Amino acid sequence: MPTEFTMPKLGLTMEEGTIVEWMVAEGDPVRPGTAVVVVETDKVTTEVEIPDGGRLHFVGIVGSTYRCGELIGQLLADGEAWSGVRAGGGPVGGRLLASPFAHRRAGELGVDIRTVAGTGPGGRITSEDVEVAHAAAPVAAPLHAVAASARRGPAPAATFAAAELARLVGVDLAGTAILATAPDGRISRQDVADHVRALLARGVPQTAAAVASPAPLTQEPTGVVPLKGMRGTIATRMRASLSEMAQLTLMMDADMDAVGADRDARKGGASVPGYTDYVLAAAARALRDHPRVNSQVTAEGIALLPRVNVGIAVALDEGLLVPVVHDADRIPLEEISVRTTTLAEAARAGRLKLADLEGGTFSVSALGMFGVDGFTPIINPPNVAILGVGRLRDDVAWAPDGAIRRVRRLTLSLTWDHRAFDGAPAAEFVRTICRYLDDPSTLR
Repeated sequence: MPTEFTMPKLGLTMEEGTIVEWMVAEGDPVRPGTAVVVVETDKVTTEVEIPDGGRLHFVGIVGSTYRCGELIGQLLADGEAWSGVRAGGGPVGGRLLASPFAHRRAGELGVDIRTVAGTGPGGRITSEDVEVAHAAAPVAAPLHAVAASARRGPAPAATFAAAELARLVGVDLAGTAILATAPDGRISRQDVADHVRALLARGVPQTAAAVASPAPLTQEPTGVVPLKGMRGTIATRMRASLSEMAQLTLMMDADMDAVGADRDARKGGASVPGYTDYVLAAAARALRDHPRVNSQVTAEGIALLPRVNVGIAVALDEGLLVPVVHDADRIPLEEISVRTTTLAEAARAGRLKLADLEGGTFSVSALGMFGVDGFTPIINPPNVAILGVGRLRDDVAWAPDGAIRRVRRLTLSLTWDHRAFDGAPAAEFVRTICRYLDDPSTLR
C-alpha cells in the first residue's frame, strides 16, 4: 500500500506551503531523511526531508499551494503501481526547474510559471525569465491573475473591480456560479456584491471580510500587491494583534553617552556592537528583572515564560521577518552583536531556518536609521510587548551647577498589552532598560 507524503507543518504558525521545486526525479528511489522537495512558507523557503523510503511519485504540483497535512506525494514499494494522479489534475512526470526568486516573482506578477521558458542552466527558470514573460503578456492578464492568485483552476472572465471584491470577501470565482450581467459578458463588481447579499440572506456563513463591505476602487490601479505569502501573514497577524489586545504605547528618552564611550573604547577590536545591540541586551536583562513583560496571555491567565528570547525586526522588500536571539539575557553583548548580524544577513539572503524565527517572547524594532524618533510598534502575537528604537540624536542637558552640556539620546517606544500589566510597570520596565544603558559594563 502506498505511503502518503503530506505537506508538513514546519512551524507553529504555518498553515500552508507552496512547492517550489522537487529535488529528485519522478519515481526515484529515496531513503528516509533524504531532502526531496523545497517548500516556501510565509516565512522561509526550506528543504523538506522524506520520513520514509521508497519510490517517490509526485502528487503536488510545483508552484501550487497546499494546506498542512494535504497529500503532495506517494512512496511506493517495489511492485506497487503508480496511478499517475496529480493533485489538482496537473501533468504527470517532469520537473519544473525554477529558482525560489522566480516563483516569488511569478506570484507577484501573476504569471503562470509553468508557461515560462527557462534560460538558466539546464533550462532553469530565473526571475528574469518571469519578467520577460510578464512583459510579453497582455496588460490585463497579470491583473486578472493577481486577483485569482489564491485560487486553483481557471477563473471566469471578470472585471478587475469584480475580481478584487471577490478576493476581499473570500468568494472563489473559479468555483462559484455567479450570473454575469456586464455588457461584455464578464462578471461585474455588482454581480459579486449581489451574490454575497444572496448568501447572507440565506444565512450562508462568509468570511469576516464579507460582513464589512470594502470601499470600491476610486481609480484603475497601476498594479496590485497581493495580500498573500509574507505580506498576507503580516496583514492577518497585525490586524489580529490590534483587535485582540488592549495596546498602549509610552515613550521615554535614553541617554546614550555611556554607550557611545563604550563603543569608542572597543574600536580597533574584532567588532563594535551597534546601538540597537546595546538596547537589545539591556532589554533582555530588563525582561529578567520584570517577568510580567516576558509573558503570554492565555485562557488560564498570564503565563510567565522562563526563557527570554528577543526577536529583532529585519525589513525586507516583501515584508518583515523577526528572527530570534534565544536566551538573550544569558549571553554577553559581544555575542548578541554577532547573532543579530548573522540573523539579519541570513534573513536578507533567504537562509533563515524556522528555528531562527520561533520562540520569541519579546521584540525590538528599530526605525532610527530612517530618521524616526518615536513610533507605535504593533505587538507580535503572542507576545505582550514590543520595543521601538528611534534615531540617535544630539540633545541638551543641564548639569547640577546649571551649565548646559550636549548629550546623545534616543527615544524608546514601548507598546504593551494592558491586559498583562499596567502603565506604571511598563514605565518601570523602560526605566530599567535606561539604567542598563547608563552602565554598559552590566551588559558583558
